[in-house]
Amino acid sequence: MNEQTPTVTMEKISSLCRRRGFVFPSSEIYGGLSGCWDYGPLGIELKRNVKQAWWSAMVQERDDMVGIETSILMHPKVWMASGHLKGFSDPLVECKSCHQRFRGDKLTEQKCPACGGELTPERQFNLMFKTFIGPIEDGSNVIYLRPETAQGMFVNFDNVLQTTRRKLPFGIAQQGKSFRNEITTGNFIFRSREFEQMEMEYFVKPGTDEKWFEYWLETRLNWYVKHGIKREHLSILEHEKAKLAHYAKRVCDITFLYPMGWDEVEGLASRTDFDLTQHANASGKVLDYYDDETKEHYVPYVIEPAVGVDRALLAFMCDAYAEEPDKDETRIIMRFHPSLAPVKAAILPLSKKENLSNFARDIYKNLRTSLATQYDDTQSIGRRYRRQDEIGTPYCVTVDFQSLEDNRVTVRERDSMAQIRIPIAELKKSLLAKMDGENFLTLPPGGEVVQAKGKEA
Repeated sequence: MNEQTPTVTMEKISSLCRRRGFVFPSSEIYGGLSGCWDYGPLGIELKRNVKQAWWSAMVQERDDMVGIETSILMHPKVWMASGHLKGFSDPLVECKSCHQRFRGDKLTEQKCPACGGELTPERQFNLMFKTFIGPIEDGSNVIYLRPETAQGMFVNFDNVLQTTRRKLPFGIAQQGKSFRNEITTGNFIFRSREFEQMEMEYFVKPGTDEKWFEYWLETRLNWYVKHGIKREHLSILEHEKAKLAHYAKRVCDITFLYPMGWDEVEGLASRTDFDLTQHANASGKVLDYYDDETKEHYVPYVIEPAVGVDRALLAFMCDAYAEEPDKDETRIIMRFHPSLAPVKAAILPLSKKENLSNFARDIYKNLRTSLATQYDDTQSIGRRYRRQDEIGTPYCVTVDFQSLEDNRVTVRERDSMAQIRIPIAELKKSLLAKMDGENFLTLPPGGEVVQAKGKEA
């Protein structure tokens, strides 16, 4: 694995998230709740964009994939069959002095990190949240919050197969909330007790699973690069066979260079036919596939790419973060890929005078039907540029008094700070083209370059 030093600290990322409305501590006015987070106005837009980028790539752009949404609450027998009730646990140790609890596999010494006290021997702690269904709280009504979305796709395998008439290989994709009662949380939103997943189960003919594993490993790695993460900040970690989960034939992690070091952003598992076989045996239902070509019944093998939305979002934020000298200050830029940026364009009138303000608002109203757009008329234009840089807005559109005469506006690019002046009639079309990869200095009819690159006055 590459030995590199992260270029940003978690403190800088969490501070920006709090300051600009990306992420807040849950229940903050009551002191917060450990391992739980709220997404603010910009954060929810960024999160929606990450999820949409995944959904587009995994479902909408493919003809071998369908989507599904399953219930968070499932029959407890699901978790018995899947092995979660017995084996979904982490090693727990407790300090005999201060009684703090830790994951045993994350400690390098047999002493408490805080007080140096002696730790108890490890014991297994099941991570599933337990609750009750119905009005009676007794053992017969125990139910669990799902710790993963995967099992909802396995128990619906036959429903999807019969209603869509799909042929192997095909996949079922899902996005949704999962819950794990983590012993310790930390590193901001990296490890939480309530989080969101994007998972896909790809069903293949036994014997072709290794080929498809390699295909999905490359496909998923390329997805991160396509959406802006530097390839050198991504790595592949192959799990040792002796340490694989009970269901796995092979597991690889796509790891990212977070501020705390290399860690998993996505896992890829070859689950064989374990899940379908387990649920078939436990439920008494047939969960196999009839192959028209070979005229045989068999239980498909499964390749599973599984992403934590919050971890992916954090990776995109960390890789987008940059600082540059700016006179006596520091310019902070979030260099989000345009597809992920929570705000795509900002309309910035140079004056609040009514005639210019009304003119600018008409531009804003027209543009926001196609692009996520902000309107900002507070403080100097330089301060407004910096605000938009800090939240990752790719393009700022300045409306000045000359715009009233020539029906043109000045468009500024976030990263290069280059500026072009283009007709308002061409603005929407031009911005959409640049969002789609067109060079910023490519001009529409009637456009001109104001500043090719460099610092602003």
